[in-house]
Amino acid sequence: MAFQLISLPYDSEALAPAISAETLSFHHGKHHKAYIDKTNAAVEGTDLATADLETVIASARGSNQGLFNNSAQSWNHGFYWHSLTPQRNAPSSDLAAKIDAAFGSLDALTQQLAERGVGHFSNGWVWLADKGGTLSIEETHDGDTLADLDVLPLLTIDLWEHAYYLDYQNRRPDYLKAVLDERLNWEFASENLARGTTWKYPA
Repeated sequence: MAFQLISLPYDSEALAPAISAETLSFHHGKHHKAYIDKTNAAVEGTDLATADLETVIASARGSNQGLFNNSAQSWNHGFYWHSLTPQRNAPSSDLAAKIDAAFGSLDALTQQLAERGVGHFSNGWVWLADKGGTLSIEETHDGDTLADLDVLPLLTIDLWEHAYYLDYQNRRPDYLKAVLDERLNWEFASENLARGTTWKYPA
């Protein structure tokens, strides 16, 4: 069973002006697709050929860096597409209460996400996660992921330059502000919290 490049959950123009259709075309259709293709090539003919993506990630961590990077990046990008939305929305009451308890307010959380994203060196991801019932901001570098770790990811923002360079060049703070102000999918985060288990990449 080969992994598939999942469709975007919105039209390619839907995130503009925060993220342009041109950026989504390259990011989804070229970068994400390349990670999927390399993952499929690496597992073909192995015991992992019929496994789900989360199992591939966990099996490859620490033992097969190439497979880990491509499978983790495949998962991260699928999660990222769902972390974005064309329509502004709000956290559920349960998520809002946890945000207030951990950060003081939603505004304080978004400010900290921006600061951590701006301060993150080189490529990677910044996440909102639930760790043992308490919300935290996590960072992963390069192709690392939270998919197989003892933490519940709720949202992520891609910090690789290919996520924003066509729109913002090297102005990562402007990209983060646009996403945090207009495009974070709090409904997706609320669903992840309510489910209590890590999102699974669609088969």
